[in-house]
Amino acid sequence: MQYLLLLHSDPGFWDSRSPDQMAAIIEEHNKLIDELKAGGKYLGSEPLVRDVVTTVRVRGGKSEVVDGPFAESKELLGGFYFVDLADLDEAMAVAARIPDARVGGIEIRPIMQISLPAHGADEATS
Repeated sequence: MQYLLLLHSDPGFWDSRSPDQMAAIIEEHNKLIDELKAGGKYLGSEPLVRDVVTTVRVRGGKSEVVDGPFAESKELLGGFYFVDLADLDEAMAVAARIPDARVGGIEIRPIMQISLPAHGADEATS
């Protein structure tokens, strides 16, 4: 099953790390990614730009664009892992190995498997 592991943490913690500490943390991420790749379980991961969030909502046919969302939490969404794992137990085990879990939390979201028609399929058969 595919999962999105969302990395939430306090940006102040990361800002206070020395370059050597950050290098060690990045090395932990790289080691985990290499292991997931070797097992065919890695689908992708990326850090997200902090402090740049835009939300679009359409209400009554009109777009509303706001900076945010703003949560009542010190933690921000800082990145994600996209993985293909056996089950929730394996997803929890992987999440526990992500360095951000020690200073924040890892939200585990199963990817809903739905079938959609291929884009342009109708045009191709016409």
